[in-house]
This record gives sequence, C-alpha cells and structure tokens, in this order.
Amino acid sequence: MEPLITLVGVTAALLALGAVGVRPLRSWPLALRGGLAAMFVLTGTVHFVGLREELIAMVPPALPAPGLLVTVTGALELAGAAGLLWSRTSPWAAAGLSALLVVMFPANVYSITTGASEGFTDNLPIRTAMQVLFLAATLAVLVHHLRARRAPAAPADRPGVGGVVRS
Repeated sequence: MEPLITLVGVTAALLALGAVGVRPLRSWPLALRGGLAAMFVLTGTVHFVGLREELIAMVPPALPAPGLLVTVTGALELAGAAGLLWSRTSPWAAAGLSALLVVMFPANVYSITTGASEGFTDNLPIRTAMQVLFLAATLAVLVHHLRARRAPAAPADRPGVGGVVRS
C-alpha cells in the first residue's frame, strides 16, 4: 500500500505546488513523473534494504538466482525512477518500467497463492488493482510524450505561416 500512497501523495503535492505558482509543476504529466519516480525509488530501495528477503521469497522457484533477480529488478526500478525525471529519457523510462511491471506481476500472483507474500498485501484483487494503476500511470507518461511529439507546431511557430518568417 505504501507505493500507492507515495504515488498519489507526491503527484498531488507536485500538482498543488503547480497550483500555487511553481509554473513547471502545473503540467499533470510532469507531476505524475515525479510521483512515479518517488514510488519507484521506494520500491527499488526495498530490493536492497528492508524487505529484500521477502522479495526473494516471492520469486517463483522455476526462475534461477532469486537474489540476483531481486537485485537486477531493484536496480532497474531505481534507474527507471531517475530516467523519469529527465524529459528526454522519461518516455524510455516509462516504457521500461511498464514492461517491468508486466514481467514482475506473476511473482505477485505466485507470492499470494503460495503464502510467500509476508509483509505485502495478500489480497490478489487489491494487488492486481494497484499493479494496473501503476501500469496505467507509466503508460500515461509514455502516451502523453508520444502524442506531444506528433502534435503539429502552433501556426506562429512554423515559418511562412500566419505572416511569420524566421531566418
């Protein structure tokens, strides 16, 4: 539940700062990127401290080297969080984190169905709903970037349109 609280709380705080005058934070995609970054710093950090043993226990036995997998996924979450903070890498980070959420979901199902989810919510519908929300947030960042790239420039920004000629 802590990741959800972090995502919602940080995103809301950044939007509130935008509302009171911090101009760059008026953009919901930027605030959402900040909330996601905070959430993935939290979840990535626990791969190394705090809940590491519980996360290792969540890895299905069919997968090799559970400790290494937990380390790698934690490092990817932290790298993704950093990538979300820079506009040039944010779509790549959002896409990578989206894929990571999908790939790691079976470990959540395994941990709940086998009782290995000590320290986490053991309710599959709740865990699934949170995972879908996290995935929707990362995909929203990605889709916003793709749409912004395809949007045509405003008439005043295009040479020869609307009487504006730039050299």
